[in-house]
Amino acid sequence: MTANGRTKKKLYLLDEGVYVAPRAPTDTWNLWHQGHIDPLFERLIQNMVVFHDVNPDRVFLMGYSAGGDGVYQLAPRMADYFAAAAMMAGHPNETVPDGLRNLPFSLFMGGKDTAYKRNQIASEWKEKLRQLQIKDSEGYPHWVKIFPDHGHWMQKEDAAAIPWMHQFTRNKYPDRVVWKQDDVLHNRFYWLRLSTGDAKARSLNIVSMKGQIIEVETVEAEKMTILLNDMMLNLDQPLSVVANGKTLFKGRPDRTVANLITSLLERGDPGYLFSSKIDLNF
Repeated sequence: MTANGRTKKKLYLLDEGVYVAPRAPTDTWNLWHQGHIDPLFERLIQNMVVFHDVNPDRVFLMGYSAGGDGVYQLAPRMADYFAAAAMMAGHPNETVPDGLRNLPFSLFMGGKDTAYKRNQIASEWKEKLRQLQIKDSEGYPHWVKIFPDHGHWMQKEDAAAIPWMHQFTRNKYPDRVVWKQDDVLHNRFYWLRLSTGDAKARSLNIVSMKGQIIEVETVEAEKMTILLNDMMLNLDQPLSVVANGKTLFKGRPDRTVANLITSLLERGDPGYLFSSKIDLNF
């Protein structure tokens, strides 16, 4: 670990919890943009849950400078793993905030942090998040703080992110999922699943749930699976899946042990056990 990395290990103080400062495996400019990063974090979270009794619904993501680049990247890609995220002094490159619909996201930037237009892009993200929340008032919780007199170093004022994030618990079963793929692809996002090979870079799938009705609002996939359990809706009563005014499914999906086992093996996350599923073809 570099001297700068060792400094980050002591940058923030916690009253409780486990504070982990991982080092990216590769020494490249796009260290957080690569396909091996997400499985690394998945395994790291699983290990913290198993060996350190971490609550999987109280896992938070934060990063400074190049680590902030990683938060910009990882938070939308892995929003369903975290309770909240905080980005400090980073650059998003090509990523967009659409996938943050159900993840509280804070952004801290020095107003004089002009390198790579970080300050300008932070202001642009502030407006993007505001516009997303205007269009979807129950989504996109966020807090953006730009310190006008600070440069790349914010004199630890960004530590305000810690108590802000602490108020949140992971929203495992949101009533609306906005799944915007990056170029690092995922086959699972909240209660949606794609088959291997069906995930496409930059594709967008939006599915919402109201009562016993699930609506596919936007789909850019040929097939999709809706994953269900009894905490999401009443599986003892009929439910419907609709898209563009057409009913794709109506009835009661079966609960099976096989579905529970598959979802457990898929994520190793006790919060994401699904007893039922509905396979859709578009």
